[in-house]
Amino acid sequence: MTREPNTRLSDLFGLAGWSKGELARLVNRQAAAMGHPQLATDTSRVRRWIETGETPRDPVPKVLAALFTERLGRVVTIEDLGFGRHGRAGKGQAHDGLSWAPGRTAQVLTEFTGMDLMFNRRSLVGAGAALTAGSVLSSAMYDWLHADPALSTDAPFHPGSHAADHASFDRYEAAPVGSAEIEALEKSVDIFRAWDASRGGGLQRKAVVGQLNEVGGMLAYHHPPHLQRRLWGVAANLAVLAGWMSHDVGLEPTAQKYFVIAAHAAREGGDRPRAGEALSRAARQMVHLGRPDEALDLMKLAKSGSGEEALPRTRAMLHTIEAWAQASMGRGQAMRRTLGEAEELFVSDKGDVPPPSWMQMFDEADLHGMQALAYRTLAEHEPGAAVVAQHHAKEALRLRVGGRERSQIFDHISMASACFIDDEPEKGDRYARLALVTIGETSSLRTWDRLREMYRLTGQYASQAQIRNLREEIKEALPHRGGEGPERGATV
Repeated sequence: MTREPNTRLSDLFGLAGWSKGELARLVNRQAAAMGHPQLATDTSRVRRWIETGETPRDPVPKVLAALFTERLGRVVTIEDLGFGRHGRAGKGQAHDGLSWAPGRTAQVLTEFTGMDLMFNRRSLVGAGAALTAGSVLSSAMYDWLHADPALSTDAPFHPGSHAADHASFDRYEAAPVGSAEIEALEKSVDIFRAWDASRGGGLQRKAVVGQLNEVGGMLAYHHPPHLQRRLWGVAANLAVLAGWMSHDVGLEPTAQKYFVIAAHAAREGGDRPRAGEALSRAARQMVHLGRPDEALDLMKLAKSGSGEEALPRTRAMLHTIEAWAQASMGRGQAMRRTLGEAEELFVSDKGDVPPPSWMQMFDEADLHGMQALAYRTLAEHEPGAAVVAQHHAKEALRLRVGGRERSQIFDHISMASACFIDDEPEKGDRYARLALVTIGETSSLRTWDRLREMYRLTGQYASQAQIRNLREEIKEALPHRGGEGPERGATV
């Protein structure tokens, strides 16, 4: 007993709205359902957990995590509840759920994915959930990301040695894997990534999360340095995909947690550029949700944390995200300067160093696509930017290769939106209908959010029969959101 309140548990308890007696009864009932009928929790024990920081014995932390997950509509882990695997942390350790000590990443990863796989989201998506502010996330991770990584390769390798506590992580017994198994995992990442680019995140998200959970189990075994580093790379790539797919289907706090886990995994493996790219995904998420100032905080960390080894094309990609955030805030001059730097970086990449697998999706078409999105976003503040947006959208569409259907939809929507802003409704109608042709084949809420924004722009032309028909088709294509009209959605 620490005699210090468990503030993290207290905060979540307040959000859940239970009484202490009610939580005690729920713990007993849930524990019995999980195969522990002997558990007998009472009100006084719950009070000690919250007010004096008492850590309950297993399986109570696991039971509490399941209860809070169901109640709050987001994944809540044992770590989130303030119950560390090895007792409460000292003053120098973070309790924000965003950064943790080296060597803890596999545990956090496995616990979080396990809870995610268990959680039934059909009726509780987003309930009571909140994103961590970009500035808070940046502050929590800055020192850790810039310090020398405490790689698993620093420790001596002893065949048959296991990471401590692996049996308690709710996964299969840790076992060594060889280069052939890791190569197969790397190929599976490519397959998942291609599927996501084509069809969106909805259909394969749980498969990616399950694969990531398995990799967490593999990381519990201390492999030789070159294999352990590759496994961390697989974990980082899968975590980014899990985050991106979660964002794609509207599971925003879950997505953010995966991006943080990905940054940690990449850092454990010594891949700073990968860690920076993972955080840039969190920044893109913030812009999409209408929080560009927080996105800029994250981009500062992503760019500085990537290190000098980041390739020019990687730095170009980071610049385009920063430019989109600046455009969202109406900072046209800053946006144009940042996009200019992105172009210079992109063309300066001679291709003599093969890009990592996670950068192969960012090609010239994507560069133009992001420029189109930035200028289209700026056009809400400076209508003249719509002409430039159309130019880049047209180039992106010309350069798109097969298998990138979701990006193509975004290009069509950017083009159509820019046309409506530029007072060219007939042209906008044509590109809008091209987006509608395939949008129903993707499981991506982001495409529908962008479509809602385009719908808003058609309002000034609603008296025209052609646009009136288009608006009806858009309303039919959009999924219903509990009575929300088609103009409700995220800021693009």
